[in-house]
Amino acid sequence: MGKQQLDSHTILYGVFGDPIRHSKSPVMLNRAFEETGLNAAYAAFHILPGQLKDAIKGIRALQFRGVNVTIPHKLEVMEYLDEIDEGARIIGAVNTIVNDNGRLIGYNTDGIGYVRSLKEETGIELHGKKVLMLGAGGAARGVGYALAKEGAAHIYIANRTREKAEELAQSMSGFTGVTGMGLDEIADVAGDVALIVNNTSLGMHPNVDSVPMDTTLVREHMVVSDLVYNPMITKFLRESEARGATIHSGLGMFIYQGAYAFEYWTGVPAPTAAMREAVLQSFNS
Repeated sequence: MGKQQLDSHTILYGVFGDPIRHSKSPVMLNRAFEETGLNAAYAAFHILPGQLKDAIKGIRALQFRGVNVTIPHKLEVMEYLDEIDEGARIIGAVNTIVNDNGRLIGYNTDGIGYVRSLKEETGIELHGKKVLMLGAGGAARGVGYALAKEGAAHIYIANRTREKAEELAQSMSGFTGVTGMGLDEIADVAGDVALIVNNTSLGMHPNVDSVPMDTTLVREHMVVSDLVYNPMITKFLRESEARGATIHSGLGMFIYQGAYAFEYWTGVPAPTAAMREAVLQSFNS
């Protein structure tokens, strides 16, 4: 397909974050527009603390059709929207805004993107299964909610500060069985789980030698999943695979959170294979 030419009918999209120059979203979403033949363009905007409110007013004034929101703006942005989707409200963060003829609606596509890629790439059946999540930060909330909605029977949340894990467990207890615990208690539950998810940044570039838990606890019937996607295969995944587990990298979550955003904006099925290819190419260039 030829490169999309911008003209006076081009519809604009973007991503707001701080920092933002490392973002792969423009590469991925512009490839999606190209692939589907839509006259649209997507750019990265460096929005500093204190500028978010004005930036959202800018979306309204300039009639952007949609925007992704990344760190550190996912919470504050909720104050400036007209409507917040139920899932995003429960998670307490918005990463996607749809401008529906001047009405700004906030969604969170991280958790649903995560589950869609997990199922597609590993074939796991989550219903009735137990899950161990490592880390209790912002990402854990979205992933945990999405796993609960898929029918996970019990979610164990292990975190360095046990209180934080218990707090998150408490806030999710309306959706499925949840237990918060310290990292030192992982060995007690690891044998029962079908899925282990690393929601921490441990193992992320440049600290590629760290792992979030003792991988001798990993069994071959498990799926082990890491939200980190740089490097693509973390030490945690490498060691888990060596023990016979099925592994799932964080790249899928990134691609599918973008795919859902694309679908909310355009109503067109996202060309996920092309999006993945664009991101992989940009890693290698």
